[in-house]
Amino acid sequence: MSSKVRTGVDLLAGGLSHPWITGSRIGLITNPTGITSHFRSTIEVCAGLKDAELVALYACEHGLDGELQAGVRFGDTLHPKLGIPVFSLYGEQKKPTPAIMAGVDTVLFDIQDVGIRYYTYASTLFQMMETCAQAGKRLLVLDRPNPLGGCIVEGGVLNAGYESLVGAWRMPVRHGMTVGELALFVNSELEHPCELDVIAMEGWRRKMSFADCGLPWMMPSPNMPTLDTVRVYAGSCLLEGTNVSEGRGTTRPFEWIGAPWVDGERLAERVRQHGLEGVHLHPVYMSPTFSKHVGELCGGVRIFVTDPEKFRAADMGLVLLHELISLAQNEFRWLEPPKSGSRYFIDLLTGGSVVRENIHDPGVLERLRREWKMQAMAWNERRQPFLLGYEWD
Repeated sequence: MSSKVRTGVDLLAGGLSHPWITGSRIGLITNPTGITSHFRSTIEVCAGLKDAELVALYACEHGLDGELQAGVRFGDTLHPKLGIPVFSLYGEQKKPTPAIMAGVDTVLFDIQDVGIRYYTYASTLFQMMETCAQAGKRLLVLDRPNPLGGCIVEGGVLNAGYESLVGAWRMPVRHGMTVGELALFVNSELEHPCELDVIAMEGWRRKMSFADCGLPWMMPSPNMPTLDTVRVYAGSCLLEGTNVSEGRGTTRPFEWIGAPWVDGERLAERVRQHGLEGVHLHPVYMSPTFSKHVGELCGGVRIFVTDPEKFRAADMGLVLLHELISLAQNEFRWLEPPKSGSRYFIDLLTGGSVVRENIHDPGVLERLRREWKMQAMAWNERRQPFLLGYEWD
């Protein structure tokens, strides 16, 4: 495959040496997205290193093979071919412990992130950074493209006290950084930072979408099949905190949202009145095969991104929530917290309780849209010192 971009693992597979790898015992956090431009898995690359020993693997949400649905927990196993432990970072305990770092000198991270705060892989990386600091281990990130590019940022910043695996750091919904850059930023603000370094890419420019990179697209998770899904995810993922289907169990997860009581034509028309740029909502009926509203005919809308440069998915998400409540206030529900004292899931996604408590009010909707825009602009300035030397155009 002809690639314009060489990722961190491409460089490692091509013979790049690093002092934290040479003579070291390696632990690797990866999944099927850990792949070179020539379709070699990062596990294969690391197992074949002549100057290092791969001794452990770490699996995030969805599993080492990427086959598990969202929220499915799993335990530790042995790798069937290599015979080394595969430690679960999504089991009964989701935060890595120093115990699973025994016998490891350097942890490598190679997973394709999607550039959105809700996605749990970066959250797991941050937790591993804290554990590496505690255990005295080094962490090396093999950088990959942000599939949405590295220029645009959007959405409100998560409030302190609302940290979770779907939002582990105080950043906006769409952060506009590579996973390596994000790790450098977060590490600088940790009370106890770890020894961290990044193998930067070659050939990546911040204006590139993933389609421009010439790299193989591997689904980061079962319901993130295409780049079209990634483009809308920052907005439609907010429906996960409601009784409206976010499209799981359909052929268009996150690109379609709906429920049995949603009038797709009315919803599309009401959203159009807000003047959102770069997007068209089209009435479509679907019947999910799993997750919410299984087997029920649901009215809803399909989300078409007509101009990725102008489209702001998080802004659309706020508008969708407002109009769904306005059109079906008797049927619309926020999903209740799973246990007493825990947070509403929508609060974890939006980074606070303001959206849940006030999004029904048209005046508050417009205020939130303005505030989220201002918060994103402030983040855009804050991130500058941590951007690697990738060209802007």
